[in-house]
Amino acid sequence: MKVADGPRRIGLARVLSKRGLCSRTQASGLIREGRVQVDGRVVRDPEFPTIAGRHHIAVDGRGIEETAPQTIHLVLNKPRGLVTTLQDEQGRDTVYRCFDGAGLGFIAPVGRLDKASEGLLLFTNDPAWAARITSPDSGPDKTYHVQVDCIPDAPMLASMQAGVACEGEVLRAKSVQLLRAGGKNAWLEVVLDEGRNRQIRRLLAAFDIGVLRLLRVAIGTLQLGELPKGQWRSLTAEEVAALGGD
Repeated sequence: MKVADGPRRIGLARVLSKRGLCSRTQASGLIREGRVQVDGRVVRDPEFPTIAGRHHIAVDGRGIEETAPQTIHLVLNKPRGLVTTLQDEQGRDTVYRCFDGAGLGFIAPVGRLDKASEGLLLFTNDPAWAARITSPDSGPDKTYHVQVDCIPDAPMLASMQAGVACEGEVLRAKSVQLLRAGGKNAWLEVVLDEGRNRQIRRLLAAFDIGVLRLLRVAIGTLQLGELPKGQWRSLTAEEVAALGGD
């Protein structure tokens, strides 16, 4: 006879992160510093198992229900040259420089853009919303404009959509079309329905095509539009729902 599973237990650091209070790394730091209590007792183990609704968790003496921040959903026009991380071990400038002085509290990027890429990047303190957007099964398409160092012909564009084997996996685009071409280079519109590490750069490299610029211009129905480089804005309730609503 199968024994029923008990209540689901979640590590303490993950609980704080999922509440949108801080990142998992920051939560682990708070816990190790003795600033987190479970049922009135200081716990210093970030993996301490907790059960929702059973344990009372407090940070600096305040219950996490009292400290839960207002939900934030932002879009940033990421400049080229910034790293998409909270802290960079090499000391490089990160995307958080764009929020200096804004007093937003903890926010995390939804997906990534590498250092050399630019354009639309979402931020939130709502992990569930972020997970729906980055889901490989149900997340919205991402649209990019890519300047390349040649003028690909139609068969090559079709091959990018068909897919190519690269380092043990198949890379492909949902769609690729030529936007415009000059004498020696061209702009492509590339749409992805999945998010793999440096996917566009690796896909194009497989065809010996170099990337000169890579700009994300849309996620689902959300367009980058005229948002200036390095600037951000809050999403409307309609935009939030369209991107990752329940």
